Amino acid sequence: MPSSVRRFTMAAMSNSLSLKHGLSLWCPQTSSLTQSRAHPSSTSLTFRPFRRCYAAFANENREYVIVGGGNAAGYAARTFVEHGMADGRLCIVTKEAYAPYERPALTKAYLFPPDKKPARLPGFHTCVGSGGERQTPEWYKENGIEMVYQDPVENIDIEKQTLTTSSGKLLKYGSLIIATGCTASRFPEKIGGNLPGVHYIRDVADADALILSLQKAKKVVVVGGGYIGMEVAAAAVGWNLDTTIIFPEDHLLQRLFTPSLARRYEELYQKNGVKILKGASIKDLEAGSDGRVAAVKLGDGSIVEADTVIIGIGAKPTVSPFERVGLNTDVGGIQVDGQFRTSIPGIFAVGDVAAFPLKIYNRTARVEHVDHARRSAQHCVKALLSAQTHTYDYLPYFYSRVFEYEGSPRKVWWQFFGDNVGETVEIGNFDPKIATFWIESGKLKGVLLESGSPEEFQLLPKLARSQPVIDKAKLQNATSVEEALDIARGSLSVEAAV
Repeated sequence: MPSSVRRFTMAAMSNSLSLKHGLSLWCPQTSSLTQSRAHPSSTSLTFRPFRRCYAAFANENREYVIVGGGNAAGYAARTFVEHGMADGRLCIVTKEAYAPYERPALTKAYLFPPDKKPARLPGFHTCVGSGGERQTPEWYKENGIEMVYQDPVENIDIEKQTLTTSSGKLLKYGSLIIATGCTASRFPEKIGGNLPGVHYIRDVADADALILSLQKAKKVVVVGGGYIGMEVAAAAVGWNLDTTIIFPEDHLLQRLFTPSLARRYEELYQKNGVKILKGASIKDLEAGSDGRVAAVKLGDGSIVEADTVIIGIGAKPTVSPFERVGLNTDVGGIQVDGQFRTSIPGIFAVGDVAAFPLKIYNRTARVEHVDHARRSAQHCVKALLSAQTHTYDYLPYFYSRVFEYEGSPRKVWWQFFGDNVGETVEIGNFDPKIATFWIESGKLKGVLLESGSPEEFQLLPKLARSQPVIDKAKLQNATSVEEALDIARGSLSVEAAV
């Protein structure tokens, strides 16, 4: 055997799960997933040895298969192309009829009325959301990537390394990336969750159906006070529709906003004509004589008329049919390590469906956000193809943009970085700026900024990642958002000098 072959390291082999000529490189012998007992809040994966195995690929075999056609799949595909490993080697299997696209658009510009320049495909295919190339269906063809549309995977045989789709198509993989994302949480059918006129949004088909309803609607009810609810309600305002938001929590976006901050946004929505029913439970959705939804019945017996209802009450990770790969029972999703490897050699999971070690806060997390979908996909593919060994080090980031259609008197765009723990300091009058700082044990842990400048937004991740010691009293005495950010910026300088 040539010495160059003998020097081929295990570090490279463990991440490269297929050979140039279509040979399966790894066959699992045994594997296990274990959690670190010394630090229960952190998760590590331990793999038992697995043997090398060669088997000639037939025509249905693929070196790399991505299951799922969302944001993560699009960014993973770009990374395969950048490494020269896509042409004739990569297959993407999706239940959708479209090439991967920037999903956040569906609850934002896609829902704008026709006279307000709504977003439409191919305008927001990945990777335009991060300033990259627009990857149309032709892009995938030009780069030799096989796309299997409208044919979701229904079964996996881990031992044989095969996938079976709903049409019966059999795919043998060398390496598998699970990028199935999430499925919208639904109301039960028995309380009207499937009535005509009741909508959920996860894909283009869902959004198209909603637009058809909005074109005829007069009274819209949005159930849920989170990201989806706030964005859809803002879009409905653009259609000049009677709009009501109903949610059980005490205020909008309760998992992130403070009560004071939420009040500012609630007042803005109310100024735009949106009615807000807080702390309300829903008993059922009632149908009219035509069988379509006609009203929402609340827990207290009161009725809210509606001819269109949008349910935005969260989502669940789409783990089926991959349960055997290993699930996380705390945060949901498929458990992975810092390279997005599951407990089964050759199988990876990225994006919303992955439960991964959140290194900066030493805990396991599952993040439903486009930024994580992009970054996790890129990190995973680089690890798979290049023997990259450093652990994914993600900084939580969330944002929203609403009321951005033409003619809107006030556009809203906020960004948040870090962890919303500890005490809070709020600066600004929402005219248009406001900032909220989260401080724990004297350190700045998270920051949210509304209507910041590009330079101010760029400061936020630096603050959240550095977690500098900050003078809370000095911050509280700031007379403007700009002054507060200058104080926070100064704490970075002090931290660097120590």
